[in-house]
Amino acid sequence: MLSNAPAGSAARPHRVVVLVRDGVELLDLGLVHQVFGRARSASGTPLYQVVTCALAPGPVRTDTDIPIVVERGARTMRSADTVVLPAAHAPDATDETGQLSPELAAALARRRPGSRLASICTGAFVLAAAGLLDGRRATTHWRYAERFRRLFPAVRLDPDVLYVDEGDVLTSAGAAAGVDLCLHLVRRDHGAAVANEVARATVVAPHREGGQAQFIRQPVPAATETSTAAVRDWALAHLDRPLPLAELARRGSMSVRTFTRRFRAEVGVAPGEWLLQRRLERARELLEGSDLPVDRVAAQAGFGTAASLRAHLAATLHTSPSAYRATFRGR
Repeated sequence: MLSNAPAGSAARPHRVVVLVRDGVELLDLGLVHQVFGRARSASGTPLYQVVTCALAPGPVRTDTDIPIVVERGARTMRSADTVVLPAAHAPDATDETGQLSPELAAALARRRPGSRLASICTGAFVLAAAGLLDGRRATTHWRYAERFRRLFPAVRLDPDVLYVDEGDVLTSAGAAAGVDLCLHLVRRDHGAAVANEVARATVVAPHREGGQAQFIRQPVPAATETSTAAVRDWALAHLDRPLPLAELARRGSMSVRTFTRRFRAEVGVAPGEWLLQRRLERARELLEGSDLPVDRVAAQAGFGTAASLRAHLAATLHTSPSAYRATFRGR
């Protein structure tokens, strides 16, 4: 299964409702409209309808000197296929107390059963305060990680990643990671080709490497230290062959230990995890954009065998190569 949320119907696009509160970050609000608003089918039909609502219709303060006027109130939540919660800085934002205001709790209670929830940055505090993240993995901006852990010990916080997909509930790190999350949802709903086109139109990377660890202040590396960037570029050009860690380290003129440490510091994940992500992306692109048999797709993406590709697709996307191709080919 590729998506746990309704994809809309043949008569209407998937409806994304953005719930804004006083102190909403304008960047978060804008990026949701930007990414989902640019997703189109092969025939040019919009794939999403993005609407904004507030706890009550009327003016809403933002994190800038530019207020906004929101025409829709919380009852709009009833029509949402996906609800997005941007970050906000206001007394009801739960980032100090861990408690929802009665108005915010009532708004969340209005959402339609089966709708998907996503948060950007400190929007995760709202989902956690509502009990929607208990026992689940989640993330938020690294700057607020310790506060989040203190307020919500039942949540399995991972502050090192850009976003976390728990099926019907997704969370992301700081504002720019909201772009990564929205592109991930487009990719999950409509495939890599549609998401890549949105990324091109928005002039962002279709899939950023690594996690938040690369953005946390670190000691400046010595001038003699070598980056792993050239090795990563070489690996991307040779995904169809085995790429053992020892060979990658040798090409970077480093020991395995040094290469692994530097790779994680630069990218935010271990070399093996990064390679798996890149191989999966290559396989998805080939399944969507070529007629190659599954065993050839597996070979070109570096999985070796069709059985290996099937196992990895099942583990990450809960689908098979043939089902993925049938769902996303030609969208």
